[in-house]
Amino acid sequence: MIMTLMRGRFAPTPSGLMHIGNARTALLAWLHVRQAGGQFVLRMEDIDTPRCKPELAEQALADLRWIGLDWDEGPDVGGPYAPYVQSERLRDYEEALRRLERDGRLYECYCSRAELLAIASAPHGLGSEGPAYPGTCRNLTAEERARRAETKTPSRRFLVPDEPFRFEDLAAGEQRFPAGCGGDFVVKRADGIISYQLAVVADDAAMGITDVLRGYDLLDSTPRQLMLYEALGWPAPRFAHVPLLNGTDGKRLAKRHGAISLASLRQAGVAPERIVGWLAAMSGLLDRPEPVSAKELVPTFSLSRIPKEPVVVTDEQLSALTQI
Repeated sequence: MIMTLMRGRFAPTPSGLMHIGNARTALLAWLHVRQAGGQFVLRMEDIDTPRCKPELAEQALADLRWIGLDWDEGPDVGGPYAPYVQSERLRDYEEALRRLERDGRLYECYCSRAELLAIASAPHGLGSEGPAYPGTCRNLTAEERARRAETKTPSRRFLVPDEPFRFEDLAAGEQRFPAGCGGDFVVKRADGIISYQLAVVADDAAMGITDVLRGYDLLDSTPRQLMLYEALGWPAPRFAHVPLLNGTDGKRLAKRHGAISLASLRQAGVAPERIVGWLAAMSGLLDRPEPVSAKELVPTFSLSRIPKEPVVVTDEQLSALTQI
């Protein structure tokens, strides 16, 4: 039997500084691949160009290297599937759109810009994308489409099959979703920006990614992406969704909790090994926070050790991380 080499990736969005929640996901994704002796890919998801900044992309690379992560392919090291920056891969996305259009899987949507921005913004799962799209434009007649096109440029939506959906997640177990899975979703916004859902599928397929470890906030986006893999005839990767770091209020760790960036920790003189050890303890990989290098965690890493529920980070635990 031929064994396929594991290929995993981490794909940050350079719209802000890399904070400890992002760093934890990057660390776990890296450990998952390195423990299996696979190849790790770093890709910049800057498809939403108005929000993303080149200097933040450079900062993210520096931050990840600082905590001891490396990659076999990426924006700064190149590789056989370059470019590793989404804004430079637009031709691939347009080709995928043409294939979906040819096969009758898309339709024009003339709903309001405000709704489209809410639905297509990414990547934080369907919970942040608003209510399920009700199919307003799905069955417009040719005359209705022509009339609406006179006053508005349409977005493009993917026609979601009306059937239940399930898949097996390596970390979260079996996942079942009702028919519709949030409704027909945008793959190209009215302003021309390709949606996260389509771009990430096209990129992972083109780069031969076999395994995707990411945060639980993207779990409910997975059915949409698996539908796109199937519609485009591409093999889908295995998925592992890990619980997030939450504040004591039960919400994802963010600035309102005092969540901190890797850049600010580095500037404050906190050692990278201290950060890695803290993240490992918060992820069930160590019994208690203690300085450790990322490489030291590789031999004993296992998805089974990661908690199944969101990890609540107390103010005291967060404060302890910043103490030199």
